[in-house]
Amino acid sequence: MHRYFLVLLFLCLGLPGLVRAQQPDSLPPIRNIELGDVEIAPSAVDTKGWLLLDKDIQIELGGAVENLYNFKFDKAERQFRSLRRRYPNHPMPYFLLGLSTCWKIMPSNFQNKQYDKLMLAYLDTAIVHGERLYDQDNKNYEASFFLAAAYGFEARLHAERKNWRKATLNSKYALDYLDKSKEANGLSADFLFGQGLINYYAVWISENYPLLRPVLLFFPKGNRQLGMQQLRTVARNGFYTSTEAKFFLMRLLYTEEKNPKASLQVARELANSYPDNAYFQRYYALVCYNQGDFVECQRVSRQILEKLNKGMPGYESISGRYASFFLGYIAQFMEHNPTAAQDYYQRSIVFAETTGETESGFYLLANAYLARMAAKEGDKKTARSYYQVLHESAERRSELFREAQAYLKASRGK
Repeated sequence: MHRYFLVLLFLCLGLPGLVRAQQPDSLPPIRNIELGDVEIAPSAVDTKGWLLLDKDIQIELGGAVENLYNFKFDKAERQFRSLRRRYPNHPMPYFLLGLSTCWKIMPSNFQNKQYDKLMLAYLDTAIVHGERLYDQDNKNYEASFFLAAAYGFEARLHAERKNWRKATLNSKYALDYLDKSKEANGLSADFLFGQGLINYYAVWISENYPLLRPVLLFFPKGNRQLGMQQLRTVARNGFYTSTEAKFFLMRLLYTEEKNPKASLQVARELANSYPDNAYFQRYYALVCYNQGDFVECQRVSRQILEKLNKGMPGYESISGRYASFFLGYIAQFMEHNPTAAQDYYQRSIVFAETTGETESGFYLLANAYLARMAAKEGDKKTARSYYQVLHESAERRSELFREAQAYLKASRGK
């Protein structure tokens, strides 16, 4: 996320949460919205008083937003609270505080629940003030903008907590306000961000979750290629949502478009721009690992563990699991140092068990590599121990399960 308004984060964050529910019959009707590649230049929109387009506010908060994404939350929130003192009845400061709180949860893949109430309180307040502005003037597209974003963030959180009805209703409200705010598209490239996401994900959901296709009749038709094009436009030209567009481009290019080389370019830019953002750092390490850039992967992974040991914000067990596994792999296969490799793999296993992620690929591979090393050294007891874990945790149809099963059977009674 780059600047303060992650317009419609529900499109890629809230909706996948809803998708996981696989309950198309429980969704309420959602307005059919037409979203094309049309930038509508408002001919008679009164933007007086809009903080969103206020250049002085942009200059003032630019550093605060950079601090937010670099996980300097205290510094960022001091400026957001200063804005709240001057504009207590505007949704912007409350949304920014909610956004900051959301990023405190993000590195844990939303496992951390300690900030839920605070995040919802900030977003609820943003919604109250946004709806008041909208009720006063239904052409206040700034209000629609914040309402769409705030409802979207709430949808995401409720989806992660499996509060499906709340997530669904908030997604519906976010879509409605997206429809209203599109009239201001011509004011800024940032307004294309929400359209880019919905264009991409409407197609993505249809392709990956066929059971939800009846629900998509109520959604925009979508255009996957256009969605990517719009996200690239925002990444290049946006002010508030530039980094957020890059964030999603990084993930989409890697996981959906199967273009890790392009993803690596975006990941490197984000990691260099925000060196203390734990999420960006571990994703960059991941793409480096998969692209065979082990020198850079090692450098970043070591920094991740150093920052985790220092207790820096956002550096926790998930980041530790990634970094430890990468360092173990590099020690084993690049540096031929089995002792160091075993230590890192064991640390990766502990991190995974701390968060209950014992079906993750890194956890399974760490156990597999440790089992193989023990077997090679003739330590059958240790090898059987790791293979037993692998046998219990791996998918039964996987190669790792069959490997563990074969070893345990062959070594039984020996």
